[in-house]
Amino acid sequence: MNIKQYLDSTYLKTAQQANLTEMENTKVVQHFIQEAIDEDFKLIMIRPDHVKLANDMILKHKSKVLIGTVIDFPNGNSDLEPKLQQAQTAINDHADELDFVINYEAFKNGEITLIKTEIIACAKLALSNKKNIKFIIEVAALSNHQIIQICALIKNTIIANFKEENFANIFVKSSTGFYTTINNLPNGATLETIILMLENSNPLPVKAAGGVRNIDDALTMIQLGVKRIGTSVAKTIADGHVSNENY
Repeated sequence: MNIKQYLDSTYLKTAQQANLTEMENTKVVQHFIQEAIDEDFKLIMIRPDHVKLANDMILKHKSKVLIGTVIDFPNGNSDLEPKLQQAQTAINDHADELDFVINYEAFKNGEITLIKTEIIACAKLALSNKKNIKFIIEVAALSNHQIIQICALIKNTIIANFKEENFANIFVKSSTGFYTTINNLPNGATLETIILMLENSNPLPVKAAGGVRNIDDALTMIQLGVKRIGTSVAKTIADGHVSNENY
């Protein structure tokens, strides 16, 4: 097994969040992109405004690294039309995969029709452009019961509206890595939440994002059935070391 082909190397901080200038932050992004190219990771996950940069670098090196980006990140509470517009821009800039933050607060408020409409429209846009799509459910914002419910809702909505041949291209993803928890509780993937996601998202694939910091954790997730792992320490994991980073 090639662990690198499960890793989505991730850098999603803005310059302000990283306490850097825009130029300094762009250099960090370039480092992550170059590292993904050099290490042959599955994908580089970056913010939409850096997709063109990634595409230029990947083309220059004739690399097979995929480009992923986040949509309506990190809160997922925009109206549908801005989500779709942002996604279309990313598609035009040659993103390969689109990770939509689902409107999990609307889901918690019982706005199920809104969530279904969002799922269908976003998936149609992605699939019609031959892109993978991932729905980020933000597990740290949900109870275990809500994780089960939202995974089942995504799964059932996809099954009812799309062909089986598309299922492998539609992921359920655990976390943004930016959710603020109380008492320093985990804000990313845990074994408990991933097991719930796997049990209730099947046949849709699952991506574990956040909280996977070493090779043993990564292998455990893969053995459980996870198809992708989102992490800001992909090289550390691939090299068999341990990181103290949160994502």
